[in-house]
Amino acid sequence: MPLLTLDTEFFWTSGADGILRIRECRGCAALIHPPQPVCRHCRGRDLGVREVSGLATIASFTVNHRFAVPGLTPPYVVAQVALVEDPRVRLTTNIIDADPAELTIGTRVEVVFRQDADVWLPLFRPTADQSEPGPLPEDEIAPERFGEFVRPMVRQEKFEDKVALTGIGMSRLGRRLMVEPLALTVEACERAVADAGLTFADIDGLSSYPGAGNVGGFGEGGTTAVEAALGLRPTWYNGGMETFGPGGSVIAAMTAVATGLARHVLCFRTVWESTFNELLKAGRIPSSGGRTASWMMPFGAISAAHTLAQNAQRHFHRYGTTRETLGWIALNQRANAELEPSAVYRDPMTMEDYLGARSITTPFGLYDCDVPCDGAVAVVVSAVDAARDLPSVPVLVEAVGTQIVERLEWDQSTLTHEPQVLGPAAHLWSRTTLRPGDVDVAELYDGFTFNCLSWIEALGFCGIGEAKDFLDGGKNIARDGAIPVNTHGGQLSHGRTHGMGLLHEAVVQLRGAAGVRQVADARVAVVSSGGLTPGGVMLLRTEN
Repeated sequence: MPLLTLDTEFFWTSGADGILRIRECRGCAALIHPPQPVCRHCRGRDLGVREVSGLATIASFTVNHRFAVPGLTPPYVVAQVALVEDPRVRLTTNIIDADPAELTIGTRVEVVFRQDADVWLPLFRPTADQSEPGPLPEDEIAPERFGEFVRPMVRQEKFEDKVALTGIGMSRLGRRLMVEPLALTVEACERAVADAGLTFADIDGLSSYPGAGNVGGFGEGGTTAVEAALGLRPTWYNGGMETFGPGGSVIAAMTAVATGLARHVLCFRTVWESTFNELLKAGRIPSSGGRTASWMMPFGAISAAHTLAQNAQRHFHRYGTTRETLGWIALNQRANAELEPSAVYRDPMTMEDYLGARSITTPFGLYDCDVPCDGAVAVVVSAVDAARDLPSVPVLVEAVGTQIVERLEWDQSTLTHEPQVLGPAAHLWSRTTLRPGDVDVAELYDGFTFNCLSWIEALGFCGIGEAKDFLDGGKNIARDGAIPVNTHGGQLSHGRTHGMGLLHEAVVQLRGAAGVRQVADARVAVVSSGGLTPGGVMLLRTEN
């Protein structure tokens, strides 16, 4: 159920008289959703509420088969609809009174309110007149133009040149290990510190994501819990959710080292999703329940899958991408995982297996989704001068990409790609003279196959909209292909380590220590992180 606040009550109760209402800027006449105290278009503060027609166009949709929520029984349709008055405004909603098989992007719809206690949920149904498609929204910035909005470097000196990755460690990894998450964290941290040739007495910084708590079954309690367990007395520490997952915590550690706040920072990420979900189903962990400030959850859009599936649908619609296109990513990951003993899924998989798997939320099937697991990964970030005195082979940092160019709200952001991928990718290449052709290994975030596709295009391994041809047959992303991708199996087969496992694998590859799955002469690796907004990327290299 939606949480009613001073800013949102007008929206969630406007259906009492059957009229849809949206925040508007009286200065420039723009509609603003979600409602804000200032207009993002003209920065004006003369704001009001406008009654709108309730007519809209389906901008994208997904048919949910996997997730069940109170009041919504699968299958149900989650959609983004663009208002005819201002297609820049998209509402997440449900499509009702329609056969999902007959829905298309561009279907004209009208609002229908459903009362639930003190809330009127705006649902939509197809209009009687479907003689022509309705107006579709356009990207605020075309995918090909993101580079135009990258801010130049503030100074020629780069903080990246002052740091190195000196240690990596991974705990036990598996399904439903029934081990406390903090124990897994300590395992990974011990192994990373030892791998760097350090002791815990040398560690003067801690950095993690998402910080304290156990959000969604992830985490051990953050830097507070780890410091309490190990007694490190750090001079600097960091932990929080408003960054692009573990990659953000690692870059924060780099800035601390580069500015002299710390010399060796221990970064860690723990996932406990598999055991957490098992205990939740058994009733040993209570469900959170209650009301939400989310604009998507009241319509059953409770997973990142629901947002990314709609972005994938728009990519299909605009560029001719198919399920087979995504399938080649899943098959590549599985083939790589067959050579990695710690991977959760190692059995061979065919395209027939991929296409025949049960649907999760269209167009995603089971093998488009990463594997929930238990495990922890840790990385040590050190000052580069200190790294050269250590027995481990240091991995240097060439550049990072972090700039936010597009809107952050999941359902208001980029239409055809994973949000917060195109901006960071463009930012990365502005901080280095290296180019996509110089990259030997790509470890790309793959919470879903479509995440990986988005990064492949954004980073320039193929053109925008060209993934269908580039991925066809899977050869280009194989270990001996044009750009080897997710060489340990990625999150789709190795396990959902929330991107930290990708960084671990990049270091292994650059050290030349990957054994049978080693990419020959790997000297430059790119690693991305962030399953939706925000996102970020790192370019790593060897000494030579």
